[in-house]
Amino acid sequence: MKKTKTIAVIPARYGSTRFPGKPLALIAGKPMIQHVYEKAQQAKQINEVIVATDDDRIKDCVESFGGKIVMTAESHPSGTDRIAEAVEKSDAKIIVNIQGDEPLISPKIIDQLVCATIKSNAQMGTVAVPIQRSSNEAQDPNIVKVITNSDGYAIYFSRSLIPFMRDGADDCPPMKHWGLYSYKRNFLEKFVSWEQSSLEKCEKLEQLRAVEHGVKILVIKTDKQTYGVDTPEDILKVEAELQ
Repeated sequence: MKKTKTIAVIPARYGSTRFPGKPLALIAGKPMIQHVYEKAQQAKQINEVIVATDDDRIKDCVESFGGKIVMTAESHPSGTDRIAEAVEKSDAKIIVNIQGDEPLISPKIIDQLVCATIKSNAQMGTVAVPIQRSSNEAQDPNIVKVITNSDGYAIYFSRSLIPFMRDGADDCPPMKHWGLYSYKRNFLEKFVSWEQSSLEKCEKLEQLRAVEHGVKILVIKTDKQTYGVDTPEDILKVEAELQ
């Protein structure tokens, strides 16, 4: 059977309120964007990897290690909108959005997500991992949480701890959302034609634009852990994992 053409796009901005220049931050002597790029290249279901940016400093960095780059407009309200511009000339049927601050992203999970998306009737897919309700991650607003229905589709994403545990019995442990998405081509084109939604603006989570439009988002669950880099201090955690 012919393999469905899939492209992985890593949206990368230089400007960040909490961590300016984050994609170029060195982790074990290598720029973070290079760690992410090389992980994406290891995924067997990915045909091509590109970085989408509007910054010449990131462009120069990616080209220095032999990566592919697509320059995009500065005005995009979200990474997904930037990705849509980056793949305009691609004939890929599945587009994977890999966040540029996930240097420990698992190539195997990328492959699992692509395969699940192709087989599913969902228009979009993502990944989640259970976490302890008492953990620092559960209370951290930088860590996005997700809840799903019985069919494995997303109900809601939030920076708050969801679901709320009212009576003590924890039958619904929280799940941490990974910064990894898959889109079917026709849906991505539709998604970026919609204006930013009220919930998206409130939580600063672009996937809520899809939720508000009633889109099916498949959530595959894993027990693998990953550490996104939100602050300079997070680099120490990633370097410890790499060692």
